Amino acid sequence: MKINHIYHGNCVDVMRTFPERVIDLTVTSPPYDNLRTYKGYTFNFEEIAKELYRVTKQGGVVVWVVGDATIKGSETGTSFRQALYFMECGFNLHDTMIYLKNGASFPAGKNSNRYSQVFEYMFVFSKGKPTTANLLKDKPNKWAGSSTFGVSSNRQKNGGIKKGSKRTVGKFGYRNNVWEIPNGKGYSASDDIAYEHPAIFPEALAEGHILTWSNEGDIILDPMCGSGTTCKMAKLNGRDYIGIDIAEEYVEMARRRVEGVSEE
Repeated sequence: MKINHIYHGNCVDVMRTFPERVIDLTVTSPPYDNLRTYKGYTFNFEEIAKELYRVTKQGGVVVWVVGDATIKGSETGTSFRQALYFMECGFNLHDTMIYLKNGASFPAGKNSNRYSQVFEYMFVFSKGKPTTANLLKDKPNKWAGSSTFGVSSNRQKNGGIKKGSKRTVGKFGYRNNVWEIPNGKGYSASDDIAYEHPAIFPEALAEGHILTWSNEGDIILDPMCGSGTTCKMAKLNGRDYIGIDIAEEYVEMARRRVEGVSEE
């Protein structure tokens, strides 16, 4: 198994060459519901899920970013079926997070019968209890600097209220599980190479999960790496990476992006 390398090939075949329990974190966004042709390649979801379970370390995490198409008036439910299958493979569904696309879609028109679609799911699967959870504390607090009673305030058996000690609200609090991230040209990526790919996800999304669910020196995998966003952000944040893509054009694209990290 080559570390800090982007493989060209079918991800199932490539992962089958890896030893068991070697990956700390996977962050990926697979093709779904045929929204993109991806040069005619097919996508064997069940085999990918099985291999991800095999190669993930105990305590490791898989972040699976996916949505649903609307076909003949009904959402497909692909995301939920995939989440349930991951659980059948042995993963825990540690968290169902939302990627809220800031500026992603057009508002619903007057003749529309549904609201504009502005999010995708970020399913966080864990193999047992996650070994690492560096929750990000960068959400601005509305009441920063003010004094309040601590969260320990509670009602006693006699009906009285025991107040906690006063504390000052910090400038930032922990994020919740809905991440609003700007996307689109000029927002999703800091380099121009990424936009040569038909469907990229934001660097901020990959980086947030990498910082949360891994530590420096961990191995980060993206089995359908496309333009290489996960690999790039892993390298930028002191992690090792492995990328895989079946399209040679995208492999070269991802390699160019990762190679440019040291120059930025």
